[in-house]
Amino acid sequence: MSSVSPSSTSSTTIDNQKLQQFIGKALSDFGGAASSILVYIGDKLGLYKAMSDFAKPITSQELANITGTHERYIREWLANQAAGGYLTYEPLSQRYTLPLEHAQALVNENSPAYIAGGYQVVMSLYRDEAKFLDIFKTGKGIAWGEHDKELYQGTERFFKPAYTANLVSSWLPVVDNGILEQRLKQNSDLKVADIGCGHGISTILMTEAYPNSKFYGFDNHPASIEYARNKARKEGLSEDRIKFEVASSTNFPLANGDSQYDLIAFFDCLHDMEDPEGAAAHALETLKKTDGIVMIVEPFANDKLEDNLNPLGRLFYAASTMVCVPASLSKNGPGSGAQAGEQGISRVVKAGGFKHFRRATQTAFNIVYEAKP
Repeated sequence: MSSVSPSSTSSTTIDNQKLQQFIGKALSDFGGAASSILVYIGDKLGLYKAMSDFAKPITSQELANITGTHERYIREWLANQAAGGYLTYEPLSQRYTLPLEHAQALVNENSPAYIAGGYQVVMSLYRDEAKFLDIFKTGKGIAWGEHDKELYQGTERFFKPAYTANLVSSWLPVVDNGILEQRLKQNSDLKVADIGCGHGISTILMTEAYPNSKFYGFDNHPASIEYARNKARKEGLSEDRIKFEVASSTNFPLANGDSQYDLIAFFDCLHDMEDPEGAAAHALETLKKTDGIVMIVEPFANDKLEDNLNPLGRLFYAASTMVCVPASLSKNGPGSGAQAGEQGISRVVKAGGFKHFRRATQTAFNIVYEAKP
């Protein structure tokens, strides 16, 4: 614990217990911030995977041998990970274990608890530090494509488990009280647009789940669109079922150039946009007026700031400060932020011309909204 001593003035007395509590919290944050780099290294070098595959307690030399790394650095890395509770340590044998439960979060990419991509995102933000200092002073923004490249893959890896676990199984089935999913399953040639699709995770998941429909992914970041196209090809999906194009949220084309969409989806992106109201208006323009529907997935947020002052809100406000708000301000947008909340998203959607808006469902990390003309 810090040796900071209380001080006082004639009018103010510092509560030493509160001060020490805060210093303890700060030290914990220092440890977490520094250790997140080591978690990234463990992911990048396959250290966690090697421990998981080894399937029994391991020494620093054994892990170094398996992974082709230097034992002295591995020894220190293991100690850090044990101190942080990521690994367990047995003093008598001087061996370390990656608990099975922790492996679900750090190794198993098919687990809904997989979070390794988040550390990749954090590393990208460290590297963009100079850009953040600049925008804080100038009020300018940072377009998505101007970030460190690790952000894109890290975002894909971090978001994919939640989408895999929820999109087809629990989100789409409740939109429009289940009618939309019935149409996707039974009807042929429904047309679905995924706006701000990034690497195409959500687009590909829907395409694989509903083979009777055609899916279009749009994003204004050319490198992400190229990645999504390659990913779809690797998944064996042909262009007559899924198509990715570079386009913004306010100018994406009609399906096949002349057909309106049955479903338009925004996954964790509407709040980032330079013109979210314009995006909503363009969605309304390109949506079927009779039975078309818009699905909007947003980070979980309460409407009042004070209700978001918790660990999840802390994470989302941090991401919002460095990614979401800068993306919007880069094109003179409103900078809605990742914690816009239901009231904020409702205002945007209704300003775009939609008459009907409601919360369809939620998870601990997301809220799913639907909008109709």
